[in-house]
Amino acid sequence: MAIDDEVRLLRDDVGFVDCPGRGVVVVSGPDTWSFLQSLVSQDVSSLGDGEGARSLLLHPQGKLDVEFRILRVGDDAWLDTDTGLGAQLAASLLRFRIRVKVEIVDRSADLGMLRVGGPKSDALLTDVPTEQHAHVEWEGCRAVRSDWPSCRGIDVIGSRDAIAGARDRLIAMGVSECATEALEIVRVVSGVARQSMDYDDALIPQEAGLEVDAVSFTKGCFLGQELVCRIDTRGHVNRYLRALEVDGAVVPDRGTEIVSGAKVVGTVTSAVRSPTAGVRVLGFVRREIEPPSEVALRLGGASGSIAAIVRERPPMPS
Repeated sequence: MAIDDEVRLLRDDVGFVDCPGRGVVVVSGPDTWSFLQSLVSQDVSSLGDGEGARSLLLHPQGKLDVEFRILRVGDDAWLDTDTGLGAQLAASLLRFRIRVKVEIVDRSADLGMLRVGGPKSDALLTDVPTEQHAHVEWEGCRAVRSDWPSCRGIDVIGSRDAIAGARDRLIAMGVSECATEALEIVRVVSGVARQSMDYDDALIPQEAGLEVDAVSFTKGCFLGQELVCRIDTRGHVNRYLRALEVDGAVVPDRGTEIVSGAKVVGTVTSAVRSPTAGVRVLGFVRREIEPPSEVALRLGGASGSIAAIVRERPPMPS
């Protein structure tokens, strides 16, 4: 199947993608929820079994350590994060495990994830709640509501054996498997950022809009709270992660400079070509470049520059 057809399935019909390398950390024990409540940016004290939320673990200075989704599975917490970040998340949590009864296990090697995308996913996994991050048991896995802007989706997380069974079940239901490249196109066009691609531990949460649905400003103390709250009440950041619409068919490389006039005002972090939307980019742009603004992407060498328009990223569903 052509990549353009796979993109259309994930956006307009239904398809699934194997997402290898996802990080999953499981926290268990009688102090699980009080331990996490004292550290993470989200208020997790009232999460019930089958519910979830987006959250952050920050460094004490307030910059990002790891972004993750937290799922309550019985009395345990499953912390689902981006590719390659499970070990980092587990190690960071372990540093704060002092006189508490919790076990912190990086299960990234034995758990996997499938992304089922498209509006028809609801008709296949009918028991999955409509609330974002809510989850139910399905085929021995957790099926998690995971909508993106203008794009319905369900993430299926479980053991390698259970994921293999879920994959076979989806194929038997007539769902086509799509490539990770197709999912990447849908992600960037939807304006969804990834820590392993679009930002690192130099990030202040407000620079990528993470405070909107991953930070509670009413829960009380959490690690790195001072900087985040100070910016929220009386400060600002100097750059924002934006979406850019690019003129033409050239897909710029990651790291391409974004310029306004003769001044460099940002950097490309992700770039794709969509069969319907054309070339789309995510990138950090100086705060004075307010959407919508015309800029250029400096390709380097003899390639010159290409025109682009800076747009707001659509908010994540909540």
